[in-house]
Amino acid sequence: MKSINNEIENNPLATARIAGFLYLLIIVFGISSEVLIRGQLIIPGDALATVGNIMASEALFKAGFVADSIMLLCDVVIAILFYVLLKPVNNTLALTAAAFRLIQAAILAFSLLSYYAVQLLLHGNGISLDNNQLQSQVMLLLDMHAYGYDLGLIFFALSNFILGYLLIKSNLFPSILGVGLLMSAVVYITGSYVRFLVPEYISFIQPMYLVPVLAELSLCLWLMFKGVRVQTKRGSTDARNQMKHA
Repeated sequence: MKSINNEIENNPLATARIAGFLYLLIIVFGISSEVLIRGQLIIPGDALATVGNIMASEALFKAGFVADSIMLLCDVVIAILFYVLLKPVNNTLALTAAAFRLIQAAILAFSLLSYYAVQLLLHGNGISLDNNQLQSQVMLLLDMHAYGYDLGLIFFALSNFILGYLLIKSNLFPSILGVGLLMSAVVYITGSYVRFLVPEYISFIQPMYLVPVLAELSLCLWLMFKGVRVQTKRGSTDARNQMKHA
């Protein structure tokens, strides 16, 4: 275990690439569960069709649970890896960013209970409801799961804002990646508060979510294929030495 810790601490290039791979998993499983699974099963405003879709495709519905859980497991690890990479820039801010990301993961994990409760409800489990009550309860649980995501994104936005600042201050990454995270943070926190406070205007915000998709995908690809920028000019140190002596 000690050798693994030392490898993570002393090899920022490998750490960055592991983080990039995990980020890719987060993007793939996150988009798959939201678009390819829930997007196919949940019909907004149509409880009858939604319940019918879930009952007819239970395996697909369960796959949404699995995809989300894998995404969250990766998120926990990546929060730690980002902390390791960026603590030389500012330890307190890097730790704060990790804490906000972990809180987001905890909220999303808790919201998965609402998602899973739909399965329990549809299979009875001692609950006696007529069809209208059943459909209403299913939609309520799915809404609670969705709002859990939006609540989690508030904390994720704060994490991204801090990470964006740290990326800009660091000489390990192009500043544009940090700018992208700052812009993503604005979109996430704006979208979440709009959904909670004035949901009738959410349609105006939805196209803006393309910004975080592009920003996070860019960061993911940079981490995977470039890792961290290695300094070779006079007066600078390479990334590994910077991490060792910070």
